[in-house]
Parts: sequence; structure tokens; C-alpha cells
Amino acid sequence: MTQHTILSRLMGEMIKYDSGDVKRIQHLVKVHDFARIIGIAEGMNEEELFVLEAAAILHDVGIHAAEAKYGNCSGKYQEELGPDEARKVLSGVEGFSDGQIERICWLIAHHHTYTNVTSKDHRILLEADFLVNSFEDNISTDGIIAFRNNVFRSHSAITLLNDMWNIKQ
Repeated sequence: MTQHTILSRLMGEMIKYDSGDVKRIQHLVKVHDFARIIGIAEGMNEEELFVLEAAAILHDVGIHAAEAKYGNCSGKYQEELGPDEARKVLSGVEGFSDGQIERICWLIAHHHTYTNVTSKDHRILLEADFLVNSFEDNISTDGIIAFRNNVFRSHSAITLLNDMWNIKQ
């Protein structure tokens, strides 16, 4: 089974998991696409890209559990509850090694952590999520620029953000 097939099956499982929540489904598809675009542009190898794409598909999997347990879906709660939910979804998809699952869960547990970002996959996931959130959350231009300056490091993600919002360097 190819990695593309595995990711396609994972996307289907995540859409089923979020069934009826069209806004969140649309969000995860967009974050996945941006993560893939940035990952390729930044020279990730196939293994790194595969794990990044899976994490992007699953990154917000903790939202429903957070809402059920805490009554809100703050990033902290998503990070806390997301890995266990991700394992449930991943259990329905063959093709992931234990090491890949652990890395995917680590990324989910840190996808709202903007300090001490030292790995390319973590940084790209944050950047891809923000590219989508900047639009969906109607973030001000000043807020977008501040986030870009403080968090973004990938040249391709910075270019995408600047071009998307017509921001001059």
C-alpha cells in the first residue's frame, strides 16, 4: 500500500470522525494541503512528509473530546486530549509504524505550542494551521504580521502568507 493510499484512507477516517462538522472538515483539509505544499517546498523527505501530512489531517482531533470534557476547545485541551483520539482514528488505518504514530501524536500534543519549536515538522504544522486560521478567524493584518514575525521560519510559508494577504516585507 502506498503512502498516498494510506493518507487517503486516513483522510476518510477523519472525515467520518468529524461527520456533520463541515467547518472542521474543511479546516483539516486546508491545513493538510498547506502542510504538504510547505513540506515539499522545504525539502522534506518522503518519510518526514508522510508523518507531517498525517499529523495535519489529525491535528484538531481533540476538539470534540475537549468540548465534551471541558466545555470548550482551547488549544491546551486539544493538545491534552488529541493524542488519544488520534490513536483511535489511526487504529482504523493500516500502514503506520509505532514510531510514526508516536511522532504524529507528539505533533498533535504540541500544535498550539509556539515556543521552543526546533523541528521542521512542528514548525510547518504551526505555519499551515495559521495560514488557514488567519482567514477563518478574521485575524487583523497587524496580528498576521506579528505571528509571521514571531513564529514563521519556513521561507515558503512566509511567501505564501505574504502573497495570500498581499503583505509587503
